[in-house]
Amino acid sequence: MAAMTKSQIMKALAEKTELPKKKVVQLLEELTCLAYKEAKNGFTLPGMGKLVLVKRKARIGRNPATGEQIKIPAKKVVKFRVAKACKDAVLS
Repeated sequence: MAAMTKSQIMKALAEKTELPKKKVVQLLEELTCLAYKEAKNGFTLPGMGKLVLVKRKARIGRNPATGEQIKIPAKKVVKFRVAKACKDAVLS
Protein backbone atom coordinates (compact mmCIF):
# COMPACT_ATOMS: atom_id res chain seq x y z
CA MET A 1 0.00 0.00 0.00
CA ALA A 2 1.39 3.41 -0.99
CA ALA A 3 1.62 6.43 1.27
CA MET A 4 -1.37 8.78 1.24
CA THR A 5 -1.08 11.91 -0.86
CA LYS A 6 -1.74 15.36 0.56
CA SER A 7 -5.16 15.54 -1.14
CA GLN A 8 -6.09 12.06 0.16
CA ILE A 9 -5.17 13.12 3.71
CA MET A 10 -7.24 16.32 3.40
CA LYS A 11 -10.22 14.39 2.01
CA ALA A 12 -10.05 11.74 4.76
CA LEU A 13 -9.84 14.39 7.51
CA ALA A 14 -12.69 16.38 5.99
CA GLU A 15 -14.91 13.29 5.90
CA LYS A 16 -13.98 12.18 9.42
CA THR A 17 -14.51 15.62 11.01
CA GLU A 18 -17.45 16.61 8.78
CA LEU A 19 -15.67 19.90 8.03
CA PRO A 20 -15.35 21.45 4.57
CA LYS A 21 -12.12 20.44 2.82
CA LYS A 22 -11.06 24.12 2.61
CA LYS A 23 -11.26 24.45 6.41
CA VAL A 24 -9.18 21.29 6.90
CA VAL A 25 -6.53 22.60 4.46
CA GLN A 26 -6.48 25.98 6.24
CA LEU A 27 -6.21 24.34 9.67
CA LEU A 28 -3.28 22.14 8.65
CA GLU A 29 -1.49 25.07 6.97
CA GLU A 30 -1.83 27.11 10.19
CA LEU A 31 -0.64 24.15 12.28
CA THR A 32 2.39 23.80 10.01
CA CYS A 33 3.24 27.51 10.25
CA LEU A 34 2.91 27.39 14.03
CA ALA A 35 5.13 24.29 14.22
CA TYR A 36 7.85 25.98 12.10
CA LYS A 37 7.73 29.12 14.22
CA GLU A 38 7.83 27.29 17.56
CA ALA A 39 10.23 24.44 16.65
CA LYS A 40 13.18 26.25 18.22
CA ASN A 41 11.39 26.03 21.60
CA GLY A 42 10.14 22.48 21.03
CA PHE A 43 6.73 21.92 19.42
CA THR A 44 4.62 18.95 20.53
CA LEU A 45 1.85 17.30 18.55
CA PRO A 46 0.05 15.35 21.31
CA GLY A 47 0.03 11.64 20.58
CA MET A 48 2.33 12.02 17.54
CA GLY A 49 5.65 13.45 18.65
CA LYS A 50 7.76 16.54 19.11
CA LEU A 51 9.85 18.82 16.89
CA VAL A 52 13.14 19.65 18.63
CA LEU A 53 16.18 21.71 17.71
CA VAL A 54 19.42 19.75 18.15
CA LYS A 55 22.98 21.09 18.05
CA ARG A 56 25.40 18.76 16.26
CA LYS A 57 29.06 18.96 17.20
CA ALA A 58 31.81 19.44 14.62
CA ARG A 59 33.32 16.14 13.55
CA ILE A 60 35.70 14.49 11.13
CA GLY A 61 34.07 12.68 8.21
CA ARG A 62 35.27 10.92 5.11
CA ASN A 63 34.67 11.82 1.46
CA PRO A 64 33.18 8.59 0.06
CA ALA A 65 34.54 9.23 -3.44
CA THR A 66 38.18 9.84 -2.50
CA GLY A 67 38.44 8.46 1.05
CA GLU A 68 39.92 11.82 2.11
CA GLN A 69 39.16 13.02 5.64
CA ILE A 70 37.09 16.21 5.83
CA LYS A 71 36.01 18.44 8.68
CA ILE A 72 32.23 18.68 9.09
CA PRO A 73 31.29 21.91 10.91
CA ALA A 74 28.91 22.13 13.87
CA LYS A 75 25.31 22.95 12.96
CA LYS A 76 21.74 23.01 14.21
CA VAL A 77 19.20 20.53 12.87
CA VAL A 78 15.49 19.96 13.42
CA LYS A 79 14.50 16.45 14.49
CA PHE A 80 11.15 14.79 15.09
CA ARG A 81 10.94 12.59 18.16
CA VAL A 82 8.10 10.11 17.86
CA ALA A 83 5.82 9.82 20.89
CA LYS A 84 5.54 6.50 22.74
CA ALA A 85 1.79 6.36 22.01
CA CYS A 86 2.53 6.63 18.27
CA LYS A 87 5.21 3.92 18.42
CA ASP A 88 2.87 1.61 20.31
CA ALA A 89 0.00 2.18 17.86
CA VAL A 90 2.12 1.72 14.72
CA LEU A 91 4.40 -1.10 15.83
CA SER A 92 1.87 -3.31 17.63
